[in-house]
Amino acid sequence: MILFLHGPDTFRSRQNLQNSIAQFKLKRDPHGYNVVFVDGKKESAGKIFTEISAAPFLGEKRMIVIENVLSSGDKELLGELVERAAKKKFPDSNIVIFWQGEALSKVKEAKELFDLLKKEKYAQEFSPFKGVELTKWAEKELAARGGKIEHQALEFLCQNAGGDMWQLNSLIDQLAAYAPGRPIALPDIQLFLDEKVDDNVFNMVEAIVGGNHKLAFKLLEEQRRLGEEDGKIFGLIVWQFRILLEMGDALEREPNLTSDSLAKKLKIHPFVAKKNLATARRLSTRAQGGPDLSTSARGHSERSRTREHGRMGRCSLSELQAIYQSLLEIDIKTKTGAAPQDLLVDVFISESGN
Repeated sequence: MILFLHGPDTFRSRQNLQNSIAQFKLKRDPHGYNVVFVDGKKESAGKIFTEISAAPFLGEKRMIVIENVLSSGDKELLGELVERAAKKKFPDSNIVIFWQGEALSKVKEAKELFDLLKKEKYAQEFSPFKGVELTKWAEKELAARGGKIEHQALEFLCQNAGGDMWQLNSLIDQLAAYAPGRPIALPDIQLFLDEKVDDNVFNMVEAIVGGNHKLAFKLLEEQRRLGEEDGKIFGLIVWQFRILLEMGDALEREPNLTSDSLAKKLKIHPFVAKKNLATARRLSTRAQGGPDLSTSARGHSERSRTREHGRMGRCSLSELQAIYQSLLEIDIKTKTGAAPQDLLVDVFISESGN
């Protein structure tokens, strides 16, 4: 039997792995004689295949956990695993768990093995929780530790720590211990967690949509000064534009949706929906034939038009779609090495809204 656990949410994939091992020990291996861990990235091919092929010791089944083998650059090792996986050449007496928490190596055999493993019956991808899913998970985990939390505090917790499930889990432990017997309030969380500076990203996207290049560049440089990598900044910009597009599209069809309704409909965090609602409404209003601020500037001087472009709401929904498409093109150029990502982001901001 093969299990494949992978995905960017290594906290939950590791949690699932530990649960699988615990169940195996409970049912088949109470003394732990038949559970083996192998570092697939560092161990030799001989060591890995010896463990895969070894018979159980004083038991019917054996569990072999191979970690991060898809990050290995050993073509022979990966090639042999590809052949075995394709032909199902693993002993019936052994349960082999491939746990992957790192990026794949660049050798083609790693991709081939990944494609085979993800087709397995017991393959499971762990993507980060978002929106309502994340909120429910955090609330459930707090309840499991005997804790309760106020709604505003829960929103703040998920908004500011939700990108890192390891950190979020640690904070839940601390908060449950800090406030036993009473609901956790916002001031409690603020003792352990600072509000993200990512409001800058929200404001940056507002500036880009509004054609305010000077402010957009200022906020971009502020993120870089704080040590944020361009890859992360770019990812946040793409995410923010996608949220605006989804909300604008939903409002175009149902103009009276509230932020809470949008959060549920799009499965995003209520705080995010609330932050973007005004901008999304302006976009959807223009898409439905509302006042076009860019055309209203016709007949004015070039300077007057520039001032008009600086107002929020300059973009329409269709223009926003074009911006989002250009972001996807930047992503392709970055991944293919056509140009440095920081340069492409700078050019994007300077040209957007023109």
